[in-house]
Amino acid sequence: MAGEAAVEIITGRERRRRWSVADKLRILAECDEPGAQVSAVAARHGIYRSLVFQWRRQAREGLLVAEPMPSFVPVRLEPPAPPLPREASPEAASAPTAAPARRASPAPRSPGVIEIELPDGVRLRVGEEVGATALRRVLAALRG
Repeated sequence: MAGEAAVEIITGRERRRRWSVADKLRILAECDEPGAQVSAVAARHGIYRSLVFQWRRQAREGLLVAEPMPSFVPVRLEPPAPPLPREASPEAASAPTAAPARRASPAPRSPGVIEIELPDGVRLRVGEEVGATALRRVLAALRG
């Protein structure tokens, strides 16, 4: 049997697994279900009961807190405003008309950027670092 390698099979619970806060809270919620047994829930997830009790203590002490969910600002789309009527006066008819303004080419878009164009042509670019409260204040100011 020369040249054969020995294979070792290790069974049991894996040590030092990293659990996210969301996973810990989900497992704790399973334990809080009516009729749930901590030992059964722990075995189902391949962890020791003592770890579940440790997480419970951390949750009671406020050390195990879920991360806040990202929030979105509500968006309401409105139909475009009708064009302003031209005056029918003789001066307006004989006055030279200006060439329509050319739109600048749009800036390259990067991920996490929202671009809002208001009916009056004002364009607002908002990065992901802007909070919902600040964006609400800016939009309220632009709406007048």
